[in-house]
Amino acid sequence: MKTIPPFTSVPYQQVTIQGGFWGNWQEINRTVTIPAIYQQLKQTGQIDALSLNWKPGMPNPPHIFWDSDVAKWVEAASYSLALHPDPALEAQIDSIVETIARGQTPEGYFNSHYLTVEPQNRWTNLRDNHELYCAGHLIEAAVAHFRATGKRKFLEVMMRYADYIGTVFGRGEGQKRGYPGHEEIELALVKLYHATGEKRYLDLSLYFVDERGSQPHYYDLEAIARGEDPASYWAKTYEYCQAHKPVREQHTAVGHAVRAMYLYSAMADLAAETGDTALLQACCKLFDSVTLRRMYLTGGIGPSAGNEGFTFDYDLPNETAYAETCASIGLILFARRMLRFGCDRRYADAIERALYNGVLSALSQDGTRFFYVNPLAVHRNGEFTNSFRGQGFYDARRKEWYACACCPPNIARLLASLGEYVYSEGSQEVAVHLYMSSRARLHVAGTDVILQQETDYPWDGRVKLTVTPARAVLFCLRLRIPGWCRRAKVQINGEDTPLEIESGYAHLERTWKAGDEVLLTLEMPVDRVYPHPRIRENQEAVAICRGPLIYCLEGVDNGEHLYQIRLPRQADFEIAYEKDLLGGIVTVQADAVRLDESDWEDTLYRFQPSQTQPHRLKAVPYYAWGNRAEGDMLVWLREG
Repeated sequence: MKTIPPFTSVPYQQVTIQGGFWGNWQEINRTVTIPAIYQQLKQTGQIDALSLNWKPGMPNPPHIFWDSDVAKWVEAASYSLALHPDPALEAQIDSIVETIARGQTPEGYFNSHYLTVEPQNRWTNLRDNHELYCAGHLIEAAVAHFRATGKRKFLEVMMRYADYIGTVFGRGEGQKRGYPGHEEIELALVKLYHATGEKRYLDLSLYFVDERGSQPHYYDLEAIARGEDPASYWAKTYEYCQAHKPVREQHTAVGHAVRAMYLYSAMADLAAETGDTALLQACCKLFDSVTLRRMYLTGGIGPSAGNEGFTFDYDLPNETAYAETCASIGLILFARRMLRFGCDRRYADAIERALYNGVLSALSQDGTRFFYVNPLAVHRNGEFTNSFRGQGFYDARRKEWYACACCPPNIARLLASLGEYVYSEGSQEVAVHLYMSSRARLHVAGTDVILQQETDYPWDGRVKLTVTPARAVLFCLRLRIPGWCRRAKVQINGEDTPLEIESGYAHLERTWKAGDEVLLTLEMPVDRVYPHPRIRENQEAVAICRGPLIYCLEGVDNGEHLYQIRLPRQADFEIAYEKDLLGGIVTVQADAVRLDESDWEDTLYRFQPSQTQPHRLKAVPYYAWGNRAEGDMLVWLREG
């Protein structure tokens, strides 16, 4: 029997982020980032490719994943449109929708690459290519567009596509027993089910998840049908695409990190919809694998450039960290779904850690340039020391675009829909997961409730919440006490309230009346963070954090060769809010020392250790690095 999860996310349309830290980033996203991405999609030919006018011999053939980039932009633009009506933006979206509708085949298929570049090879290489992945992002875009505007055209186009896919794949006679090499459509089909109420989309999602990793292995059969030896597979293992075993038997995060997060998100969705406890248990174990043994301090995941993903437990190198932006976004998607099963602080902490650090670091202060990867150390004149440098992913300067441009529109759609990550509601409860100035329209205990947040978070740990129910009503307000906070205080209408904390959330149950005020105070000192003893690169090292923010050193503040700086164990930290620096940030300073190389002269090694000289250390939030002069960057510094 299906078990209904106790909490559902409050839709982004019901949450208005009002100024403050995230209000500013949402405004940049709306006014700068979304338009900038559209221009890049036009300039690179990705939008024009949807017209299916490319012919053999012409330059710039549509790539196998181009449709997904445009789809993510449509999704981001739709979220923005729902909150900020914009006729010009709406016209751009409508034009794209009309183009896709015209190009859709009578049977329902659409893919700009396979309809023009290699039409004879449709559905012949699910393992390596991106047909189902692109379809998934198009479906997500159509659902977002429908929910934002009420227009059904794009939704119906994608329903026809999904229906066609359902005839191609499955366990029936004449159907292919395949599933996507790059997961995504699985979670998209759940969204389509929610938007339409048509259970066949949920069933198709469940088929793709259940079939994954079964024997005989579909990717082997598919390769043989193409005339290839399955043993010649470049990745050498189906762990790369999480198809090495059935999903309920997967307990360790492996392979390509983005693919993994999208799969795990769909698994959590399906566990919620079906009550499948084995699927949920697998999700819990996979979440633990990621966050307890394979996640960077910044919320980045996937250390290896070779597979854009995971290697082995505690393998978290700094300079060569891949930590793709899309992977951190995927972690946020996964963690939000896990919050449906109960308020466990670990999930919201992961969202916060990745959001403030591993994702936001990828976007420049002006909203026009992006990081694809997010290392934790940079030196050698601002270059990343990694073999992928030549491919353009590793560069200490954010880029306006990439040949593989999955990350920019992914950031845009996350920021545009950020409101849906802040609150959850149950029949008798409201949970606050993230702290940001906002206004939420809720319905709890049969009553409409307005919940208003006012805060300078993440710079300050005080959060004021005003509760305004339509009538006096009894319910429980849950407030997350972040894992980084060791002391918190709550006052209701000016009176101290004892904290009853369960799974990291303070429970405030009472009969609420209009105008009740809650003041949550989270102590926010500067802290030192130490690594697990098995993270070999960071032994005898320390990182600096304050609240949800991880800090780093930059060469522009501390000079070159940051690895020469040592932070004394007893050094005190000083903070300062610098309103004219990097959009207004809190900096951290301390008295440290730097190794002195002036007496080394012409020797490379010697029998005496280096002398030291005083150094005034200055650290800035990791998300803000790389926005000034080019140079070194360092998160983990030596202590002693």
